[in-house]
Amino acid sequence: MRETVIVEAVRTPVGKRNGGLSEMHAADLSALVLTALVERAGVDPEIIDDVIWGCVSQVGDQSSNIGRYSVLAAGWPERIPGTTVNRACGSSQQALDFAVQAVMSGQQDVVVAGGVEVMSRVPLGAARATGQPYGPKVLARYGDFSFNQGISAEMIAEKWGFSRTRLDEYSVVSHERAAAAQDCGAFESQMIPVFTGGEPVVSDEGVRRGTSVEKLAGLKPAFKQDGVIHAGNSSQISDGAAALLVTTAENAVTMGLNPIARYRAGAVTGADPVLMLTGPIPATEKVLRKAGLTIDDVGVFEVNEAFAPVPLAWLEETGADEKRLNPLGGAIALGHPLGASGAVLMTRMLNHMRDNRIRYGLQTMCEGGGTANATVVELID
Repeated sequence: MRETVIVEAVRTPVGKRNGGLSEMHAADLSALVLTALVERAGVDPEIIDDVIWGCVSQVGDQSSNIGRYSVLAAGWPERIPGTTVNRACGSSQQALDFAVQAVMSGQQDVVVAGGVEVMSRVPLGAARATGQPYGPKVLARYGDFSFNQGISAEMIAEKWGFSRTRLDEYSVVSHERAAAAQDCGAFESQMIPVFTGGEPVVSDEGVRRGTSVEKLAGLKPAFKQDGVIHAGNSSQISDGAAALLVTTAENAVTMGLNPIARYRAGAVTGADPVLMLTGPIPATEKVLRKAGLTIDDVGVFEVNEAFAPVPLAWLEETGADEKRLNPLGGAIALGHPLGASGAVLMTRMLNHMRDNRIRYGLQTMCEGGGTANATVVELID
């Protein structure tokens, strides 16, 4: 197996629903990060063997293999292929895993991984507007679990005994950390401005400064009349794109590149599809075992904040240091553009590791259907 590295990582700002990115077609938004990726890395697109692109709602604007049309929208040579991956919210994290596997095995030498989602134009659930999702045999096995993930979040909160106040306290911290990261410029080097005809979008739009537990207490439960999950402790509907460049350590040296991190281990696992959002717990155990590390060896964790109970349950089960969890805020504050989120989180984590000289980082995401990805990367000095 060849040592595989991430050379560069770049993302757009994450736009809020009907915000600054909402008029951008997903292919055009993707093209912006693809172009910026090769420019920042200082490589010619000619060397790229494949583009593996995550996207969840592959209908309408995002249909017909959005990965391929993103490559063409970027003006890259027609010979460069592109494919689109859907592992629900972990789609672009899975795209990175597939890219690494292709390079590590020797089948390909330079691969781009990433993803896009413009939820303002292609709403969540659009792909299920017709037909029968899941199929009769799955429904016979598990009963009718065609409810949304908010109910799963309610189930997790009840199972782990998280009160609404605890969830809201966590959510406030997410916004506070995100605002602090913006104020100190932590995101600036990893983002590209997006010009849409008016003022350019240059920062993540979802951060709510000055929010408090008292303010969140006024929001109505979104999924159960007496529930604890509401808009303020859930991830935001968002738009965005991100991309990463993957090659071997040997190729990086030959081409004079300066990689950010080496890929240490990746894992994907399944869990209860009804409870659905607990997959990051076994995925973390699995990836740490593969990497030969303990939870205490890892200096930063990115656990996607689909809903506040998800990282809190993960924290309780893993015993990780809470200060190392989502130190720059998470999807509750910064948004969750589905198919792009895995690459967005990885871009955020890699830059945080480089800025703070953190050796190991671990990223994991819960996914619809009860699966979860986990990835460990190691900073290269």
